Amino acid sequence: MPQWLCNQLMRAFVKKDRRQIRLLNDCWYFYRTKQQPDDNTANDMATDV
Repeated sequence: MPQWLCNQLMRAFVKKDRRQIRLLNDCWYFYRTKQQPDDNTANDMATDV
């Protein structure tokens, strides 16, 4: 996880800002799927064995 995103998430948790936490969570999943679209399916298959 990028440091900037981690810092913003920690700040949102401290402030108990649920809207910001949800937004950052969505950003993280979007970022993760854009970074490694093929690796996620390979990892899921490997853990199912």
